[in-house]
Amino acid sequence: MSKTVELQIEKSRYLVEGLRKHLNGMGGGITSDEINSMEQSLKELDSANAEVDRLREELTPKVKRMNEVLARVKAAYADKKKTLKGYYPQERWADYGIPDKR
Repeated sequence: MSKTVELQIEKSRYLVEGLRKHLNGMGGGITSDEINSMEQSLKELDSANAEVDRLREELTPKVKRMNEVLARVKAAYADKKKTLKGYYPQERWADYGIPDKR
């Protein structure tokens, strides 16, 4: 769970509890419907955050795998590019998809 979201959920729960305990004695114009609405939004946030956490758990290994493949592709590209640049004159580099001018 994101620390920011976790803290907001915790603070909001305490506020809702406090508002419910002192609803009758408050003179601030906060209604029971407003507290209920806030509590509903809090439940939605908690649910959405749980879903995001689940998706992060699925995504993390896939991102790691993609980064490993990306590193291999970049290394192969750099190696082949270096070989072609050393073997062919600059005028022929574009024939092989190497946009470098130097």
